[in-house]
Amino acid sequence: MRQIWACAITATFFGHAAFAEQTLEGRLVTFSVLTYDDPDLPILQARGKTVMVGKGVEFDLGPEGLTAGLDVVPVTVEIGPSRIELSYPLGQGDFWTSTFNGYVLRFETECALFKAVTIDTAYTTMDLTPADIRSETGALCLNVSGRRYGPGQRAALDILVEDCPII
Repeated sequence: MRQIWACAITATFFGHAAFAEQTLEGRLVTFSVLTYDDPDLPILQARGKTVMVGKGVEFDLGPEGLTAGLDVVPVTVEIGPSRIELSYPLGQGDFWTSTFNGYVLRFETECALFKAVTIDTAYTTMDLTPADIRSETGALCLNVSGRRYGPGQRAALDILVEDCPII
């Protein structure tokens, strides 16, 4: 059964802040790669991987094999208490251009986990804008369609986490 997560745009800019009582640590999260022009007809929907957020790198994805001529670009994802960092250690090029080509992080929660998500422009080397970030309840989507990837390319999202119970 195919699952597609639609995410409403809720990104806003604000100063970097950490909130110790609201955290992503200790939460279960599933990370997946998704590409589509029509959300009901995905071009690529990679296998998701689920982990509990803790210290160190949560996801270190590599190619999964071609689907419709596309494959997963190697990416490393580290999730902190209120921050998500992505980097591209191998290969280089431009992401396939489509309506959405990016990442879906689905946290196990039943409440609106994200009060706000901002791009750390001092750390981020990718050409991302607030329109590339979408969230809904526990899902965070990052669209990297058409962006450059490779060594030296990285992105960081600062998260203002809502006080949601960990399930």
